[in-house]
Amino acid sequence: MLRLLVVVLLVANAAYFAWAQGYLQSQGLAPQGESEPQRLEQQLQPQGLRILSPSESRAKVAAAAPEPPACLQTGVLDEALLPKLRTAATEALPQGSWWLENAVVPARWIVYMGQYPDNEVLEKKKAELRTRRVSFQALNNPALQPGLSLGSYPTQEQADQALADLGTRGIRTARVLQERPAVTGQRMRLPAVDEALRGRLNGLKPVLGPLEACT
Repeated sequence: MLRLLVVVLLVANAAYFAWAQGYLQSQGLAPQGESEPQRLEQQLQPQGLRILSPSESRAKVAAAAPEPPACLQTGVLDEALLPKLRTAATEALPQGSWWLENAVVPARWIVYMGQYPDNEVLEKKKAELRTRRVSFQALNNPALQPGLSLGSYPTQEQADQALADLGTRGIRTARVLQERPAVTGQRMRLPAVDEALRGRLNGLKPVLGPLEACT
């Protein structure tokens, strides 16, 4: 009886082994295989994984996070456009998200070199200033082109002192002039501009002009 039980167990084990290995598939006896290709597509590819450094991790988190609201303001607005701006802003922007305030753009004085007869003379002067290690910048004011600014200052006294300092470095043909007088008027302030509000401001750009960080 014991021998018979052992034989039965051996036969049963052999049959299970043949079934598990698919040897009996031709007789319709085989375990059900995984036939879901999407599972293979969903598997992680270890060769594509990369461990990020702490700085890279912080950068990715910062990039994913929305920008905090920013305080923005316009420059001094054209008085003739203010009625149109008030109407457009009232219609397009949430109540309390903006207001108009008095503003003063201070005068600006520069240490100026020019006007030169042509750009060839201008380039020679630039080369001379580089040799003397004197910084300069081009001017956007058409009335002063071609010419160079060797520095801008809020008062004439500061510009005069800068000119005197440049004289000790061999600069003899520069002079002080007022590039822009003081301007008073109104500007718009937007204390909390988020992404939603930025989208609404796009339609007002022709009237608002460029926006800058609040001072």
